[in-house]
Amino acid sequence: MMRKNNITEKRAFKTRASAYGTMLRKDFIRNRSLYVLAIPVIAYFIIFKYIPMYGLLMAFEDYSPRLGITGSEWVGLKHFRTFLSTPSFWSVVRNTLSISISQIIFGFPIPIILALLLNEVRSVKYSRFIQNLTYIPHFISLVVVCGLITTFVSSDGIIGGFFSKYADVKGSMLIYPKYFLPIYLISGIWQSVGWDSIIYLSALTGVDESLYEAARVDGAGRWKQTIHITIPSILPVIITMLLLQLGGVLTVGYEKVLLLQNDSTLEVSEIISSYVYRRGLVNLDWSYSTAVNLFNSVINIIILLASQAISRKVSGYTLW
Repeated sequence: MMRKNNITEKRAFKTRASAYGTMLRKDFIRNRSLYVLAIPVIAYFIIFKYIPMYGLLMAFEDYSPRLGITGSEWVGLKHFRTFLSTPSFWSVVRNTLSISISQIIFGFPIPIILALLLNEVRSVKYSRFIQNLTYIPHFISLVVVCGLITTFVSSDGIIGGFFSKYADVKGSMLIYPKYFLPIYLISGIWQSVGWDSIIYLSALTGVDESLYEAARVDGAGRWKQTIHITIPSILPVIITMLLLQLGGVLTVGYEKVLLLQNDSTLEVSEIISSYVYRRGLVNLDWSYSTAVNLFNSVINIIILLASQAISRKVSGYTLW
């Protein structure tokens, strides 16, 4: 009897596989142009995302370029234990979390607020002018932005000059550890607020106008319409973007940090990515830096899964 059931299950599986293959072939013929357009994207992820994963083996070896990945000595979790026991561990994790959490608390809501404000503007020309004005910083080179920041917060700059006169700041504000995070955070918001608001503006265009008409009939003003219609309508998008940001809570880019930090602010500005850069590319400690980066990625995945589970339980919205 059990043998017959196994044979029946195998036949059913083959039937489903055959039906799926037929459906896939028909879909490919019908949408072949779309599949052709997808080839560069698929190739990009295979070449630059999946194939390089082979290099993660260096995290478990004492890698030597002469011996290669397959010939280097296997050391297991040695580099992970070294990182967890070094005094730099708590420092770089604390600094990374400090920047990331500050960005979520202060930086995440501002694009939403900007999108809601622009949605209330009835003048199309004025709305487009504001959008273009806020988009511009996103397209400015990061090196140029950091150069502007350095100039503005210097002792004779627009901002630094004010603080040197009224806040007893001598020299550039970038040499004071207490000012590094505010400078990094405020400049980051200025750079990204317009660009990040695009997705929320797109979501707002999909809100059903009949809901607003019904609310106006019931006597609801603009504020109540925003609270009870607009925000709930774009809430799935907000939660999705928040989950994505939480998933990268330990992933802060090193470029801007390296351009703004100096020896006097190293204690508050050294983050995981800049630490990996220094150990891997400057000190040529490839195995150790790979281990640190892998540790960072694993923690990010755990945080993303935990955030998704909490979101599913509390709001019912998830990424997948």
